[in-house]
Amino acid sequence: MKSIIDVKNLSFRYKESQEYYDVKGITFHVKRGEWLSIVGHNGSGKSTTVRLIDGLLEAESGEIVIDGQRLTEENVWNIRRQIGMVFQNPDNQFVGATVEDDVAFGLENQGLSRQEMKKRVEEALDLVGMLDFKKREPARLSGGQKQRVAIAGVVALRPAILILDEATSMLDPEGRRELIETVKGIRKDYDMTVISITHDLEEVAMSDRVLVMKKGEIESTSSPRELFSRNDLDQIGLDDPFSNQLKYSLSQNGYDLPENYLTESELEDKLWELL
Repeated sequence: MKSIIDVKNLSFRYKESQEYYDVKGITFHVKRGEWLSIVGHNGSGKSTTVRLIDGLLEAESGEIVIDGQRLTEENVWNIRRQIGMVFQNPDNQFVGATVEDDVAFGLENQGLSRQEMKKRVEEALDLVGMLDFKKREPARLSGGQKQRVAIAGVVALRPAILILDEATSMLDPEGRRELIETVKGIRKDYDMTVISITHDLEEVAMSDRVLVMKKGEIESTSSPRELFSRNDLDQIGLDDPFSNQLKYSLSQNGYDLPENYLTESELEDKLWELL
């Protein structure tokens, strides 16, 4: 499958006086339509990397190619039209007095008719399950609802790439699950490429590939299954998946289970076989 993002030998530091680089010589690609998770400890370079991709920061060296276009100062605004970002704190993303005003805000500079704007706003809100809240003030929404509205604002712009920068980190477990399901639906309906920076295991499990960053460099790239089979997850800022914890506990109590990683549904099937 053709890449929609190609990053080559990318380096960046926030201050030229720094001896160390926040991002150091990284090279990777993102395939069109895939879901790539980026994980690692705080300060490993995850958020810096996606801000470089979106043109919010300018690289010191290296190259970023988005859908065949090399990112430059001259075309950064055109590139950004292909990318939508949702950040960690939903309260920092609202500019409208109502939910529908907020989703419409990003469309106002695109030269669309009022009819087309209204259509896109309602389609986007319906897709994230927030159409019934379109007249609601953002301040009266829960954290999960706010993030879904933020995603609707991005979806209404019809970008090719959706970047979630720790978008689930401030949500409760139910809010995280709802948001992950929303992103799954959007990806399916719009064939959108998704990049998520996360520490959430459910979010990582939904992805096609996982890129692990450490001290500004790429430590590894693997499938979620390969990642969860590692015995050093705590060293890269991740907890052990629940299925691994349960499998270990069961093994300690005499159950004969495979050593490799099992999803929760696979573990459930194995347990039925043992009964």
